[in-house]
Amino acid sequence: MKIGYVRVSKQEQHEMLQIDALKEAGCEKCFLDKMTGSKAERKGLDEALAFD
Repeated sequence: MKIGYVRVSKQEQHEMLQIDALKEAGCEKCFLDKMTGSKAERKGLDEALAFD
């Protein structure tokens, strides 16, 4: 199973464009982080890396 990861950092960025592109590329599961680049904690990335 392909999984994808999306991170958007600005209010005007829309995650759906990235999610749609990942799904079109065959990703069945997508993980998301919405935050500024200065935060080190990325829960969505951690979940993606731990996903079985």
